[in-house]
Amino acid sequence: MTPQQYCQQKTANSGSSFYYSFMFLPAQKREAITALYAFCREVDDIVDEFTELHIAQTKLTWWRSEINNLYQNKPQHPVSKALLIPINTYNLDAEHFIEIIDGMEMDLSFNRYEDFKQLQLYCYRVASVVGLLSSQIFGFGNRKTLKFAHDLGMAFQLTNIIRDVGEDARRGRIYLPLNELTQFNVTEDDILHSRESDAVRKLLEHQIERAESYYDRALRELPDEDRKSQRVGLMMAAIYRTLLREIKADGAQKVLNSHTSLGVLHKLWLAFKVWIKSH
Repeated sequence: MTPQQYCQQKTANSGSSFYYSFMFLPAQKREAITALYAFCREVDDIVDEFTELHIAQTKLTWWRSEINNLYQNKPQHPVSKALLIPINTYNLDAEHFIEIIDGMEMDLSFNRYEDFKQLQLYCYRVASVVGLLSSQIFGFGNRKTLKFAHDLGMAFQLTNIIRDVGEDARRGRIYLPLNELTQFNVTEDDILHSRESDAVRKLLEHQIERAESYYDRALRELPDEDRKSQRVGLMMAAIYRTLLREIKADGAQKVLNSHTSLGVLHKLWLAFKVWIKSH
């Protein structure tokens, strides 16, 4: 298996909505973004799969040194090998890869967030930084596009947090800001034990409104001259925002006990509509 095939398999197996957007890219950009996404999956899986803290920490430390190897043209891992050409072709910054690892490492130190400011740093590291790297691969002429990429990353991560509230709670994690739980008269136990109530619904609708505001902001920030080059980001936005709206239509609090997702054909149709519109 070549490094590119490894990354392709890793991305396809993740079942991510992003995968359906990558199909619309030319081969070189598709390989680059697939390698980037495979890297994110590798480091994210460490946190999700290794329950022993010291093992997960050791593996993340290894990835830090591997990023250093990559930028010295000595990659060892299939994902790093697949990234070797893209980091030079698209001028990707090593520091951004380290920031992604820093974000994943926060999951080893935190399973609660006191307020949105604290959560914002986590979202920036695990999602906005990925958006910034992606925007460089897609290509842009106006630096305002980086604001679009940053805020779209925030919107995606907030959508993930809302979708996965129940799943995260079963792992003992609450990403919803604790001061907002207090504001809406919701206890940690309500989330951890999946108790549906009017208060929980209002809390989650508040989270949905915040995510929607990031989508709105991102779409306003994208300069017209970069809309075509960034259309994969727009495809992802169409898919993720549709998911967010389905969660709200289902009653928001259902995320405590079930996993809302879109079908493959629905995702492809949403991506195709954006692709047609941007031509």
